[in-house]
Amino acid sequence: MSNGPRAVLGLADEDSRTLSQREAANLLKARFLQALTRNDAVEIAKILRTTNIDIDSVLDVEDRDMILASYKQGYWLPSYKLETSWAMGLHVCMMYNALESAIVLLQNGAAVNRKPNGKTPLHVACTVSNADCVGLLLEWGARINSMSLSGHTPLHYCITRESLDCARHLILKGANINKPSEENQDTPLHTAARYGIPELVAFYIAHGADINAVNGYMETPLVTAAFWAMDIRERTYSSDHHLVCRILLDHNANPHSYEEDKKTSLHKACWNCDHVLIQMLLEAGAETNTMDINGCAALQYLLKVTQIRPWAIPERCYQLLLNYGAARVYPPQFHKVLQACYEYPRAVEVMVNSYEHIKYTKKWRAAIPEAVYERYRNFYDSLFAVCTNNPRTLQHLARCAIRAAMAKRCELGVQQLLLPSSVKKYILLEPVGIIY
Repeated sequence: MSNGPRAVLGLADEDSRTLSQREAANLLKARFLQALTRNDAVEIAKILRTTNIDIDSVLDVEDRDMILASYKQGYWLPSYKLETSWAMGLHVCMMYNALESAIVLLQNGAAVNRKPNGKTPLHVACTVSNADCVGLLLEWGARINSMSLSGHTPLHYCITRESLDCARHLILKGANINKPSEENQDTPLHTAARYGIPELVAFYIAHGADINAVNGYMETPLVTAAFWAMDIRERTYSSDHHLVCRILLDHNANPHSYEEDKKTSLHKACWNCDHVLIQMLLEAGAETNTMDINGCAALQYLLKVTQIRPWAIPERCYQLLLNYGAARVYPPQFHKVLQACYEYPRAVEVMVNSYEHIKYTKKWRAAIPEAVYERYRNFYDSLFAVCTNNPRTLQHLARCAIRAAMAKRCELGVQQLLLPSSVKKYILLEPVGIIY
């Protein structure tokens, strides 16, 4: 009976000692983490010299931007895991660009290739675009083609202009420039094209990147760049993505290549209603009448999105496609053009003037909301007055004859004719705001 209380007290004392040891260890880790985040190399060296802390201790680090973390797609994660990440000291140094502290850790034997939360220190250094840290890690044996948990190499994390020097370190040390990611099979060139980094695209091409490589969706870098050239939130087009497409085309990227749904880069540009890119692709030889898996050519994609791209210049898009030989809408179905473009009479004008003769039907008027008709009454009255059983003007018929003779070469061929610029614009369907 007398041993019972003492035994209980002994266990309590043991638990208390264990708890105090755990608290001391946590305090030491917190002190270590603070020194890492402020790049206090002297303090880090002192901690390593005077305590028994494991240099590769796993720390819990605030990481709301997921700089340290990499997860496989398709798995549910608790929300708290999206706010913090596990990391070792070397990862923290990369995250905070703490080069001096990283040198201390490496000199004391820190592991250079571990990935407690899916990324190695080299992945993290590329994520934050720190070329000095990348060079340091490579000198200390970092695996150059190591895959993160999500299946990406360090090159895949070079996604900013500032990361060009990181990519240069990796390539010059022998990184596989054409190694695809595990999930989507994107090469680093696909990644640079998606983010619109022309400097990286040019650098990769100069060092042997496969310009027509296809990913898991059968997309080439050109198709990828064409799709991501529009910022749907900002309602703008990216001049950087346009430059990427220019670089790719100048290095013989195939403008006829298509992805798994048979959509070409021209389909993507028309979906974005991006007249700059449409012109670029057409000048490079893109075919206007190629159909996707649903039997839609580029013009059909343009019709689908005209009303929802108010920041675009749709009339120029239609004008380019028609001048490069796009098939016109079947006349009995022209009311669908009005359904898609009634808010854009200049686009309607371009489409109507591509026909030698077309007669309106009751469906035309039904396709135009009353408020829109009143807003553009002069234009629509001229449309209905011209599109009757009567023939168009001789001038218009002459325009159509020239266009028919030049066919797909209209845009470039007309520019070579010895004609006044106003006549050239007329032949090329330049809208004027009224039909006559």
